[in-house]
Amino acid sequence: MKWTDIREIAIALADKFPDTDPNSVRFTDLYNWVLELPGFSDDPKRSGEKILEAIQAAWIEESE
Repeated sequence: MKWTDIREIAIALADKFPDTDPNSVRFTDLYNWVLELPGFSDDPKRSGEKILEAIQAAWIEESE
């Protein structure tokens, strides 16, 4: 999984943290959680605020 796999990351986060409200997750936590996902193998430095925003938005959509 890479940073660009936004939907796949969002699904994995929703599965791993089913009781977490994605609206309340700080980007620092989100960043670390993505890095810890099984199968995630991208360069940690390739992330940025826009990618984290997109992941959070997709996770919110998955949670609804």
